[in-house]
Amino acid sequence: MKLLSGAEYAAKKYIELPVRYESTIMEFLMKEMTGVSRNRVKDLLHGHAVTVDRKLTTHYDAPVRPGEIVRVSRHKRSTELQSRHVKIVYEDKDIIVIEKSEGILSMASAPGQFCVKTVLDEYFNRRHFGCKAHVVHRLDRETSGLMIYAKTMEAEQVLEHNWHDLVFDRRYVAVLCGEMEREGGTVHSWLKDNKAFVTYSSPHDNGGKEAITHYHTLQRTPDFSLVEMKLETGRKNQIRVHMKDLGHPVAGDSKYGNGRNPLGRLALHAYRLYFYHPITGQRMEFETPFPPAFIRLFPQKEEVTDNTL
Repeated sequence: MKLLSGAEYAAKKYIELPVRYESTIMEFLMKEMTGVSRNRVKDLLHGHAVTVDRKLTTHYDAPVRPGEIVRVSRHKRSTELQSRHVKIVYEDKDIIVIEKSEGILSMASAPGQFCVKTVLDEYFNRRHFGCKAHVVHRLDRETSGLMIYAKTMEAEQVLEHNWHDLVFDRRYVAVLCGEMEREGGTVHSWLKDNKAFVTYSSPHDNGGKEAITHYHTLQRTPDFSLVEMKLETGRKNQIRVHMKDLGHPVAGDSKYGNGRNPLGRLALHAYRLYFYHPITGQRMEFETPFPPAFIRLFPQKEEVTDNTL
């Protein structure tokens, strides 16, 4: 039996495409892989079959530049993440960006609890990466959307100590109860937990943590409003408490809501996450579509669905 050299083995496993011009990964693959469709390229990206200079690339508009090498795997990886709770959006040797579903904790609050960190640690172990998922921020159990986890202690420390400098745009979309009176505005208060661990809000400094939420109404009906929030601070339960302050709690919020639950879930989704890479300094921009269930509560308008691929 003939043993394959490293180069021969790589050639069988990958299609290797040198980059000679600036483009996006989507347009580059469609041009360089004769006959490949846009949907097929999306499948390759979502299936973790594409790397740029050996870094996994999943975002369709990721840039490619002259001198880089794009590799497309000929075989689907049996070790890729298979989870209905967690979807990988981007991954490299330092960080992983995921989209979590509602109903799963970001990290365990008690030993043995199922959480996103558990899912990622098992995935890293199957891939023999020799790393663990380091938590640098959280989403509530019932909130869905984008999150970053560090894969190295160096990345974790940089993110932890420089979070507000590195993360420059975090946005959520929510279905709120009732018809919003204003097109937009800002809620500014101080948040503090009582002895029952319920967060309450004060317009004056009460010894709690300052919290600032900017909001913009996208669409509304007499029953519900679709609202975008941009966080200037990231406090525990910030959006949920601030929307209650406005008199329009998040739909499905059993803790700070008014009992209305049209979707059978907390109607809050972290759809945008823009930050500078903690190691390379590269500008990273990630967005997910608004949950379809949110959109179905409102008459369809072009601007509401513009952020979908």
